[in-house]
Amino acid sequence: MAVENPFGTRLPLIGAPMAGGPTTPALVRAAHDAGGIGFLAAGYQTPESLAAQLTELDDIAFGVNLFRSGASGITAEDYRRYADELAPEAERLGVRLDRETIIDDDDHWADKISLLVRRPVPYVSVTFGLPPAEDVAALQRVGTSVLITVTTVEEARAAAAIGADILIAQGSAAGGHSATHDPRRPITDTPTADLTAAVIAATGLPTVATGGVDGPAAVRSLLDAGAVAVAIGTLLLRTDESGTAALHRRALADPAFTETVITHAFTGRPARALRNVFIDAHQSTAPYGYPALHHLTREFRKAAAAAGDPQTLHLWAGTGYRNAPTGPAAAVFQHLSAAPNR
Repeated sequence: MAVENPFGTRLPLIGAPMAGGPTTPALVRAAHDAGGIGFLAAGYQTPESLAAQLTELDDIAFGVNLFRSGASGITAEDYRRYADELAPEAERLGVRLDRETIIDDDDHWADKISLLVRRPVPYVSVTFGLPPAEDVAALQRVGTSVLITVTTVEEARAAAAIGADILIAQGSAAGGHSATHDPRRPITDTPTADLTAAVIAATGLPTVATGGVDGPAAVRSLLDAGAVAVAIGTLLLRTDESGTAALHRRALADPAFTETVITHAFTGRPARALRNVFIDAHQSTAPYGYPALHHLTREFRKAAAAAGDPQTLHLWAGTGYRNAPTGPAAAVFQHLSAAPNR
């Protein structure tokens, strides 16, 4: 049975928001021009930089993704212990880690909501947790549809209860951070199609599927599971319009990297990445504690990138990373559109 595409796009495909550089305004525009829709990644941006990106795209329909982060819950003892564990590697890269200052920020949540109420966009998605119901209502009053990313049926029901218009079902094969609302919960193997069908059955809400998309067959499977659209991320990482760092691009095609794993060693929150030496060395001892650990390791990771050291870098990737092509993003959308439209 056909499911209506609530985005009104020619293709039921979404350029997923990838924070930290890969998603650029050019990539969002490319998704739109190819017949889909793109989402800006507001995570880690200041409100001012987000506002500038909104201006770049004010002639097309697009969405914005926000991080719903907060207190990490990490103890000072665990934080210092991990900082001390990483200190030798940091010193090798010329970085001194701050073992005393725990940074728990909300990624400018209130300021970004205020900006998006003043300058509405068609869609705002939220990742890592539930937004306050009053913020959902404020966005909806200015004509914005609110999407919430979920990883379990329980999260989906909670998102529906606060008024989400659309849900995004993220399977465990997705690259980068898990959207789990409880970052200390073990991430179990959850096929995206199964999760999508379960979320729809539990809530009746339009649901976007994301995670593990490696080609047209995966898109077809997710649409057959009832998804209104499919969001793609990893397959866009090496495209011309993405802002993915050169080292990361090379690693995605490097035969030395043979698998992806879920790790919280880099940021304190579970994320799927190419398995490397850093993960093997620290996964078993790393504490949970996002965003505190993200801030602890941020300069360390920047230095690893500058040094051309992929074995010490967070190389986010979904399970379909081997199929990530070079070239224009439009070609990815065209390839995936071999799946039937909705």
